[in-house]
Amino acid sequence: MDELSASVSPEAAARDRRARIAVAGAYFVQGFCFAGLLTQVASLQKRFGFDDTQLSLVLLAVPVVAGVGSVVAGLLTTRFGSSPVLRAGGPGVALAITVTGFAAERWQLYLALAFVGLMLGLVDATMNMQGVGVERRYGRPVLNSFHAVWSAGAILGALATSGTAHLGWSIGASLATVAVVGAILALIAGPGQLRKAEEAQEIPAATVAAAEATIPWRPIILIGIAMMLMFIADSAVSNWSSVFIEKALHASTAVAALGLAAYQATMLVGRTAGDRIVSRFSPTMVVSVGGVVGGLGLILVAASTTPALSIAGFAVVGLGLSLVVPQSFSAAGRLDPAGTGIAIARVNLFNYVGFVVGAGLIGAVAESLSLRWAFVVPALLAAGIVVLSPSFRTHAPEPAATPATPATPATPATPEAAS
Repeated sequence: MDELSASVSPEAAARDRRARIAVAGAYFVQGFCFAGLLTQVASLQKRFGFDDTQLSLVLLAVPVVAGVGSVVAGLLTTRFGSSPVLRAGGPGVALAITVTGFAAERWQLYLALAFVGLMLGLVDATMNMQGVGVERRYGRPVLNSFHAVWSAGAILGALATSGTAHLGWSIGASLATVAVVGAILALIAGPGQLRKAEEAQEIPAATVAAAEATIPWRPIILIGIAMMLMFIADSAVSNWSSVFIEKALHASTAVAALGLAAYQATMLVGRTAGDRIVSRFSPTMVVSVGGVVGGLGLILVAASTTPALSIAGFAVVGLGLSLVVPQSFSAAGRLDPAGTGIAIARVNLFNYVGFVVGAGLIGAVAESLSLRWAFVVPALLAAGIVVLSPSFRTHAPEPAATPATPATPATPATPEAAS
C-alpha cells in the first residue's frame, strides 16, 4: 500500500512525494556543504596560523551567527514562507564556503565565516520548517529520514575533501567544487518545495495559548540538556576530528577527512534503522545505551595511536549518538499533542547552545591540556545523557478541567499522535 493515506488523491500523493524529494535535497545539500567545510578546518588552521584557542573562538562564532540567521529566517518566513528563504539560502551556503576557501587574510576569513554562519542558520531553520510541513502532509513522522539524508550528504562532503586532498587540490578549489555541486542540487530541488499555502497549518490562537500553558518545562529542560550534551560531542567530532587526526596522529588531510566521514556513516546507519529500533526497545533504553556507546567511542578516540583506530572510534561515536536528536524531538512532540510545535521549538534552543558550548569548551581543553583530553571531556559528559534518559519517557500533559461539551466527530491524528 502507498505510504500516504488511501484517502489522498493520486495528484495530492504525487505532490507530497515530490515535496519530500525536494526537501530531502535541501537536507543533502546542507550536510554536503557543511562537511566539505568542516573537514578543511585543520588546513585553515595551518594556513592562518591559529593556535587551538584562537581556532576555538573562530569556530564558536559560526553557531552564534547561525543562531542569528535562524531568527532572521523566522521573521522572513512569516511574510514569505520558508521556501523562498530556503531557495536563496541553499546557494548562499555554497557561495559562503567558496568565499571561505579563497580567503587570504584573517579578516577575510572572519567575514566569510560570518557569512557561512548566517546562511547555515537560514537553511537550518527553513529546511526543518519544510520537513515539518511534509511530515504534516504525510500524517506520520518522516523527519528521521531527512536527518539520514543530511548524514548521507555529510559523508559525501567529507569524502570529497579526502579525494581532492589526495589529488593535491587547494582549499579553494576543493570547496569551490563542493559548492558548485551543492548549488546545482539546491537549484534543482527548489521548485518542488512546499509553497506557503501548502505548508501552513492554521491553529486557533486559543489552542496555541492553551498548549503553551500546559506543556511542562521540566521535561523540556531535561530533554534539552541531553540534546545539548549530544551536540557538545557532535561539535567535538565535527570541528576537531580532522584537526586531531592531522595534528596529533600526523596523518594527511585526505586521511583526516575520513574521521568525519566515518562518524556520519554510522549516524546514517543508526538513523536509517532508528524507527525499527525504537519500536522494539523503549526510547529510554535507546538513548541510555546510545550515551554509553558514544562515550566509549570518544574514549577510544582519545586513546588512539593510529589514524585507523581514531577513525574507528569516530564511527562508534556516530553509531551511539545517532538517535539522541531524533528521540529528543519525538519526546518533545509527545508533550504537545495539539501539534503546535511549541515543545519542539523549545527543545531546539539547546541545539545551538550545545554547539556554542562545545566549540569553546573543546578548544579550551585542547589548548590547556591536549587534543586527546579534548575528547575525554565530551566522553564524560556523555554519561549525563545516560542519567537523563528517563526523561525521554514522556506523555501528553493532562488537560485542564473544562465543562462538559457535546461530542464532536473524531479528527485525524496529528503526526505526533500517530507516532
